[in-house]
Amino acid sequence: MDSSFYLTIARNAITAHLQGKAIDKNQLLSLHPELAQPRATFVTLTIHGRLRGCIGSIIAHRSLIDDLVSNAESAAFHDPRFPPLSESELSDLRIEISFLTHPEAINYDDAEELSRIIRPNIDGVILRLGNYQATFLPQVWEELDDFDTFFTHLGLKAGIGNDPLSYHPEIYTYQVEKIKED
Repeated sequence: MDSSFYLTIARNAITAHLQGKAIDKNQLLSLHPELAQPRATFVTLTIHGRLRGCIGSIIAHRSLIDDLVSNAESAAFHDPRFPPLSESELSDLRIEISFLTHPEAINYDDAEELSRIIRPNIDGVILRLGNYQATFLPQVWEELDDFDTFFTHLGLKAGIGNDPLSYHPEIYTYQVEKIKED
């Protein structure tokens, strides 16, 4: 299946939501049964290169069609960092979809060892400490391009401060296959 098909589903879900409608997931499933397979996705929205919403699933817990539609709608209308998307923004909106692999736990003794294990621009990272958790997709390395800065921001996002590795949190990595609109 052409990867642009997934981008079309995400855009159609956002457009339908703006119109108070929903896309026909059953019709899509009847034509493309592979959409019933469990997959974890992130949907990232930008306008003129600036983040406009990003919501996703770390673990595959529902069908690809449900995950994709839900995350597209949530990124557009329920990302707490932004107001809901307006119809006037739709023409400038660009969509990127990341399909995540299953996260793998990383065993490490200290930050130095972890810095040798983590692969910038390849690994997405999940940081977990008790009830605190955050993730950065591999694409975040493009803006936070060194290990210390990356983990400082990840710790702040998780709510555990700017030195998260001092707590020796659980670390998981995953990779993504991403597709995006031009």
